[in-house]
Amino acid sequence: MRLPRSLAPVTVAVALTLCLPYEATPYARVAEPFGAECRTRVQGSHAIAYCHNPNAAMDRVRLHIECARWWDLDTDSAPVDTGPAVTVRLTGRCWKEVRSVWVSHQRP
Repeated sequence: MRLPRSLAPVTVAVALTLCLPYEATPYARVAEPFGAECRTRVQGSHAIAYCHNPNAAMDRVRLHIECARWWDLDTDSAPVDTGPAVTVRLTGRCWKEVRSVWVSHQRP
């Protein structure tokens, strides 16, 4: 039985791929876990973030607050080193409403 012309190249390509040794196939490198897990909360004009680092590597976290009013200054907290199995609390505030809050991570 003869294969149709359009199917023959596909069959040969699949057969060659399956014959490759296991070491020749590429694999993805698994990245080392990094970064604390952070939860943020806004209460009125105050912003609070709790960051817990479950990993073995040190993480430097910083709280950023964007205020809603144009005249209200946006704030960034001082960086805090979060060691393995450590939970830290970051706080900040605006004079009036808070527009957005986020936490940045950095390797020390």
